[in-house]
Amino acid sequence: MTADARAAEAVTSHGTTPAMLAVEGLVVGYSGAPVIDGMQLRLPPGQVVALLGANGAGKTTLLRTVSGLVAPRSGRVRLDGEDVTQTTVEDRARRGLAQVPEGHSIVTELTVDENLHLGGLWRLPGTKARRAAVDEMYQTFEPLARRRASLGHQLSGGERQMLALARALIARPRVLLLDEPSLGLAPRVVAQLFAILRDAAERTGLTVLLAEQNVTSALSIADRGVVVSLGAIVADAPAEKIAADPALRHAYLGF
Repeated sequence: MTADARAAEAVTSHGTTPAMLAVEGLVVGYSGAPVIDGMQLRLPPGQVVALLGANGAGKTTLLRTVSGLVAPRSGRVRLDGEDVTQTTVEDRARRGLAQVPEGHSIVTELTVDENLHLGGLWRLPGTKARRAAVDEMYQTFEPLARRRASLGHQLSGGERQMLALARALIARPRVLLLDEPSLGLAPRVVAQLFAILRDAAERTGLTVLLAEQNVTSALSIADRGVVVSLGAIVADAPAEKIAADPALRHAYLGF
């Protein structure tokens, strides 16, 4: 079976479930051959999907296209059934799409508290609502509560990633995109962050697309694993099935 046929089969298998996020026939490229070639993907509400593959497979390009940072050559991006392909990054954020890019996404010159309040501006009108959301984040990320007056550049790597995730969650998004959130972090911190993601999906119905090189950790919290190679989906299956397939792991995931 070709990669395109496998991708079509994967879409069909999820086609009866309403999609909170969908990409349809997506083709993306910067120059020359496309980085993403005809990709189809559907994510239902409340599902955590691990986006897996080697460096250069197209994972980051997919996330940047979904968030609006990169314009596709063709195809569509839909958020809760609505075509957002031609909308801006800011408009997608207002509609409930949030992204935590690789390398954190905080303002290092601002304090933890200021970063969190800034994160709520898009979706939380009013000071009272933002204050309540900030307090909720301090309960969820206890280390941040102790560092609320610290500047971003004074935080450890783990604390910065916590702040980046808290900034995204504080806006109460419907869809969250994450690019390599475990990079450079201690296993204990990774486990804590991933547990928070799993809890958010189950408790609030948050849809999560998680691009991650730490395959074992990602699959441990994911409902599905989607393996990408050369811009095409080569496997889309329950996380436990992906983890248990040695041929797939050796061919595309490097372990």
